[in-house]
Amino acid sequence: MRAFESTQIFFDAAAEHLNIEPSLREALLMPSREVQVQVTIERDDGSLANYVGFRVQHDNSRGPMKGGLRYHPQVDLDEVRALASLMTWKTAVVNLPYGGAKGGIGVNPSKMSKREIERLTRAFVDQIHDIVGPDTDIPAPDMGTDHQVMAWFRNQWEKYHGFNPAVITGKPVEEYGARGREEATGRGVGSLTVKLAKRLGVKPAAAKTAIQGFGNVGTHAAKFLYESEFPIIAVSDLTGTYYDPNGLNISEVLRHKLNHPKGLLEGYQHCECLPVDALMSLQDVNVLIPAALGGVITAENVDDIHASIIIEAANGPIDPEADAVLQEKGVTILPDILANAGGVTVSYFEWVQNRQHYRWTLDRVRQELDHTMNEAFENVWQTAQQNNVSLRIAAYMIGITRVRRAAELAGLTS
Repeated sequence: MRAFESTQIFFDAAAEHLNIEPSLREALLMPSREVQVQVTIERDDGSLANYVGFRVQHDNSRGPMKGGLRYHPQVDLDEVRALASLMTWKTAVVNLPYGGAKGGIGVNPSKMSKREIERLTRAFVDQIHDIVGPDTDIPAPDMGTDHQVMAWFRNQWEKYHGFNPAVITGKPVEEYGARGREEATGRGVGSLTVKLAKRLGVKPAAAKTAIQGFGNVGTHAAKFLYESEFPIIAVSDLTGTYYDPNGLNISEVLRHKLNHPKGLLEGYQHCECLPVDALMSLQDVNVLIPAALGGVITAENVDDIHASIIIEAANGPIDPEADAVLQEKGVTILPDILANAGGVTVSYFEWVQNRQHYRWTLDRVRQELDHTMNEAFENVWQTAQQNNVSLRIAAYMIGITRVRRAAELAGLTS
């Protein structure tokens, strides 16, 4: 199933509960603008390389559009379109004054030098600088990009438009970035996992947790949960699944990853090493956190899932068919548009600080993040209880309602 089709199915399910007519559904789902560009750079060996880049701007009813910039071989227009739509609902669920956007380039950054990635970023900015800006569309890091890419992006954009660090978020702290931005998505995932477990009456010691994907989000989520006394019994990256039924020493695992030349878990020996896909089917897992690519839980492997709680740290990790099966089995799923909204929330704080030319402390960033995420969780939980729907449908209902109301007040819909 294509990514946008999957998003549309979840949207339609919530729209049914809200009694939204088909024409308005189409208007709310249809992206405002889709841009596809050719990005040509010179490789270090002097040869030319051509890539395709995208920027999809979905909706600006509630404010400037916001969304990450992804460098990954699987990036295509359908995926970017789906992720832009998800950003619209995500920012609305956590009640940020933003709409949704997303961008990406179909490229494997692991096979490029740092200088080549810089040239790629600057060439991409040259193509899209006139459609992004602090009052229109504010990019941020995503898979395959980081604070350094954001710094290059800002520098190139400012060559056209002058000094304005609010054009992009996720920048280095030294380049007007926000303290706590790097940890924000994972911290949000961790804090809401603790909150959901408490709501379900699951004590930390009984919440045996497995985290699929040990990049930025997975590591910070693991750290937060480990410090909250959740036993992390398995983590995985592209080199395998690292498993200890009694709980991994996450501090030790993080040190190993930090000291590895490529930042991988490869070579960690204080546990059992299993195949990469083994993590999904571990029988003693109670909490499963997909924190890597989308589409990892499908109709083909859903029967292998034994967890009773799934936290969607990645975007779109469960397809609709698998979601239906999990709902029938009584699995509680915290949806991506709430679970991983910590990143965009702190990106908003960074944007606010840039606009005010003022810097917050880390304690304030964390306090504001926890408050925003907790308030959004409570709204979603109460909506789910009152309407007898899943947390996913409840989150979509809240997001769609807020976007619809903003569009109506602006006179864009009747």
